Amino acid sequence: MVAEVDQDIHAQELATRPVPDHDLFDVAVEQFTIAADLLNLDDGMRQILRSCQREFTVNFPVVMDDGSVKVFTGHRVQHNRNPGPTKGGIRYHQDVTLEEVKALAMFMTWKCAVVGIPYGGAKGGVVVNPKQHSAGEIERLTRRYTTEIMPIIGPERDIPAPDVNTTPQIMAWILDTYSANMGHSVPAVVTGKPLVLGGSEGRVEATGRGCAFVVEEAARDLGINLHEAKVAVQGFGNVGSIAADLINDLGAKIVAVSDSSCGIYNANGLDLRAVHAHKDKTGSLCGFADAQEVTNEELLELPCDILIPAALENQITASNASKIQAKLIAEGANGPTSPEADEILHDRGIQLLPDILANAGGVSVSYFEWAQAMQAFPWSEEQVNTRLRLIMQKAYQAVRESSLEHDVSMRTGAMLRAVARVAEFTRIRGVYP
Repeated sequence: MVAEVDQDIHAQELATRPVPDHDLFDVAVEQFTIAADLLNLDDGMRQILRSCQREFTVNFPVVMDDGSVKVFTGHRVQHNRNPGPTKGGIRYHQDVTLEEVKALAMFMTWKCAVVGIPYGGAKGGVVVNPKQHSAGEIERLTRRYTTEIMPIIGPERDIPAPDVNTTPQIMAWILDTYSANMGHSVPAVVTGKPLVLGGSEGRVEATGRGCAFVVEEAARDLGINLHEAKVAVQGFGNVGSIAADLINDLGAKIVAVSDSSCGIYNANGLDLRAVHAHKDKTGSLCGFADAQEVTNEELLELPCDILIPAALENQITASNASKIQAKLIAEGANGPTSPEADEILHDRGIQLLPDILANAGGVSVSYFEWAQAMQAFPWSEEQVNTRLRLIMQKAYQAVRESSLEHDVSMRTGAMLRAVARVAEFTRIRGVYP
């Protein structure tokens, strides 16, 4: 099964997906519109920036282990190519839709702009439950999907990366398939690949590390003493577990964590080493001895100072935003908060670090990996982490200044910075022909 390709170590943990309050692309457009209104963008610029430049859907056959053939549907969307090559992950999930991929591609454009890296946003996905397929079937699916989207990807066009249920091994198959078709090795076609193939030191930890960096900055501004803070993390996969470990190292108590099966809570703090050992042994957080079990939904409402939703989208909604007790929320996942919930949280004075800032560490180190591959010159992990901290600190301060200047939430402050930058790229480049 997919665990054979190390899924759990490198892919975001899936949380139980509730019925969304909104189509995710509608949410993305709504967030953009708020920023566009404050920036007084003209109608032409609004039309350009709220549309995806390319929406590529492919239906492709894959031979199963038993010799049968199954047709899968995949998408690759490029939202905006004006800042530079597009960048974004590929997810394998049975609930992937074109509208979701479009929204995530748009989020990626803003995310890259917030941290100031020269990429536009893209995203990809295949409608598949990888847990129901062998490693061989996933390899054949990956290679065929890569071949189908080859016309629009490349190191100077569009660079894929891992996302939900995709791994460094899957990136290696994409790299190999692309290179075989090009007739020479092209290591810069993907990021998040194994180190031996030109991956970057620090890439696996980058999203969680970047989240921890901005939490550290925001806690200082809000007067939250991390040595006394209690933290709850929804999603104990790559992002959530690493953010939890790093924030725990800063002195905070991690009181709750969850995976797709259940959550665990101990008001006095969890022993994360024991939690990791239990999950490694059993494959789940359920049954951990020194804690009470809670649901993913209950975890969000637990008493804590800092909440990190690091699972999937639409976790904090109008129905539970008034019950959240945290003072600071850092969105480790993409789109975990609905627009109504945003408004409720802002009115309650709860600081929210939006996804396009809080989880931008991954794409930042992906950029570092791409730069290393293009130059054939690797960096040390210390160099990667030092540069990541500088990028995240600078981006946080810029977003905070924008938020204070316009008296808006941090999400709107981040969107103002991002949309203004991409609009400027678009104005300067002009409309061709």
